[in-house]
Amino acid sequence: VTGKGMTPPQKPLFPPEKIFMDWRLKRRPGAGLYNLGSTCYLNVILQCLTYTPPLANYLLSRRHSRFCRQQGFCMMCIMEDHVRKVLYSSASAIRPRAVIRDLKFIGEFKPDIPGDAYEFLRCTLNAMQAACLSGGSDLSSSEETTVIHQIFGGFLRSRVTCLNCKAVSDFYKVFMDVLLKIKGTLSLATALEDFVSPKHLEGRKSFKCSKCRKKVPASKVVTIHHAPRVLTVCLGRADDQTSRKISQVVAYPEFLNLRPYMSDPAAEPLFYSLYAVVVHTGHSCLGGHFFCYTKASNEQWYKMNDVSVEGCDIHTVLEQQAYLLFYTR
Repeated sequence: VTGKGMTPPQKPLFPPEKIFMDWRLKRRPGAGLYNLGSTCYLNVILQCLTYTPPLANYLLSRRHSRFCRQQGFCMMCIMEDHVRKVLYSSASAIRPRAVIRDLKFIGEFKPDIPGDAYEFLRCTLNAMQAACLSGGSDLSSSEETTVIHQIFGGFLRSRVTCLNCKAVSDFYKVFMDVLLKIKGTLSLATALEDFVSPKHLEGRKSFKCSKCRKKVPASKVVTIHHAPRVLTVCLGRADDQTSRKISQVVAYPEFLNLRPYMSDPAAEPLFYSLYAVVVHTGHSCLGGHFFCYTKASNEQWYKMNDVSVEGCDIHTVLEQQAYLLFYTR
């Protein structure tokens, strides 16, 4: 077996033992967020990140801003300030002004044009990752050791078997979220099974085998090789062919065992617990409205719809037409 893409990092930028998975402080839920144009897509992501326990614990410690030497835009400083405001505010809702002000640095977003929550999540995590790396000189060894990567990041393994000579090649790739195809699937488990099922590579997608020294038909299996502390799943609701929205309900559990979808499926179970769900309403992926459900530090669930924050139960949370699912170990 030949492997490519996984080199053990040298010196961690953030010590893993300082990542606390449980809330350090238990309190009631924080403020709702005003919609400043068409900004529901960013409100839901800000709320889900605010209620991600290891991230909130880190941001509330102000560990980043105390040592930050970034001139101008810094996504970590913005998030630190935002999470503190939301969780400690006495107001029922606040305006995420700093995020709106710097939208153009986060990605191709404008406050008055509807955006996609998944895209905003990816851009926000990338911007936070970039802020963690901005002071460092040796990028190669440290990228996987930032606090952001240690919370959200994992490794996928692609195992490609040449159908000609049976040689096996492994390729490793960092991931911060998992995008699943859901057309025709009724549950998260089925979508994950499909994700890790063998795919046939032939024709234009043939594999260049280093042993056969030519393009050959091959079989490829992708598995989760190193599981993240926080698992983010996107149920892909845009139909590739028609770009219409796939509106079917996909069942998802409160507790998820990730082990069957990993490179070593026979090892002991690896359980995750659901803590946030983003829902998209509307018939088209281009418009519509986003709201979310999050579990606050008091262990209660809340529906967060822009300025509104209302208590709800887990049964309501599990009956939604989910778009993004957030699970923590």
